[in-house]
Amino acid sequence: MKQKVEDAIDKIRPMLQADGGNVELVSVSDDGVVQVRLKGACSGCPMSQMTLKNGIERVIKESVPQIKRVEAVQ
Repeated sequence: MKQKVEDAIDKIRPMLQADGGNVELVSVSDDGVVQVRLKGACSGCPMSQMTLKNGIERVIKESVPQIKRVEAVQ
């Protein structure tokens, strides 16, 4: 499942990099919680929560339906 999540992140990564940001996969739990670390411009951006929920989480859930939520960690 971790590889499927990584593949989903790779779909959205170019859009984040275009704005000077990036995302790193930290972990995927057995109960469907993905932890990511926002990097670069994304880490301090006031819109990062919207990017996380409406962008990263949406793409991951579409690709890997077993995922329940995506959360950012430091």
